[in-house]
Amino acid sequence: MKGSNKATVLTLAEKCKNILVSNWQGYLNTIKTDAQGSKENIYTSKVKYIIRKGNPLIWVPEHELHNVNTIIDERGSFSVASPYPGPLGKLLKSMNKFPVRVALTGDVVPVKDKKAESAANYLKEMMLSEEKALKEFSYTVSGVLSSSNHFSTTRSENLKELIDGGEKYVIYKFNLSSCMFVDGNGGTHEVDFEDMEKCKASLLAPYSAKLIDGINQSEARRRGLILFCFTYLNVNARDAYMLSLDRKGFDVLGKVHSKVTGDEIDEYQWKQFRITFKEETRDIESFCQQLAEMEEDAIKKVSSYSGLG
Repeated sequence: MKGSNKATVLTLAEKCKNILVSNWQGYLNTIKTDAQGSKENIYTSKVKYIIRKGNPLIWVPEHELHNVNTIIDERGSFSVASPYPGPLGKLLKSMNKFPVRVALTGDVVPVKDKKAESAANYLKEMMLSEEKALKEFSYTVSGVLSSSNHFSTTRSENLKELIDGGEKYVIYKFNLSSCMFVDGNGGTHEVDFEDMEKCKASLLAPYSAKLIDGINQSEARRRGLILFCFTYLNVNARDAYMLSLDRKGFDVLGKVHSKVTGDEIDEYQWKQFRITFKEETRDIESFCQQLAEMEEDAIKKVSSYSGLG
């Protein structure tokens, strides 16, 4: 396990695919019917979606202006952030940082009749599959997920309103024409469209919000992250949070010592670190298993450093 290099990080296309699958809500932008193309005439709202065959399927409430706008002009954009549940969101805000996100442009096309029925059935099947998986995970996985906020981090819980009959929706398919990756500092990076079409999201992605929150809401797990920083990166951190994860490893925000130039006042700052796995994880089971093994390994190493091993 070590810091980041080309072999240990995902491509931009992979990052974008994982973000799209890991979330269930984003911001849809369409051009108002009386608009002449100026930014002031863009209508924006938060909507819920799923990914099917690489494209977002978006559920728009019947009363939303998008339903009128897209009749005149199908062009739109869609922005989705990497999940930042619980304490992670507050920490990013205090650092004046944004969660990384995907910015898509394309056409917002209505899904009608049998295709709309098929989309609704696909949503129900996906939700049932996820709920079944959550009940059947091993003790190791359940141990990590148990600390997470169930409602705010579970996709199936957040999508229930789309099928409970309380509100009527129009389903749209977002046909991508371009994709940008937006980093935590607001910098934009164009993503090759062919790469986006070829790559697949990680099997971890649908559960990343629960995993991140489960780790960050547990003091014991966060102590484990502090040990990882010390053992694998030789970094002394006072505190640590999981920022993101993927099949190759995970990113940690560590609170590390820094000296202010001039008056030599001791201060601490949050810095981002990358920790990579010995082997790529296939799914949530292998991710949690490697995490548990790393915790055991880190404790042994720290004990031996202290002369206790």
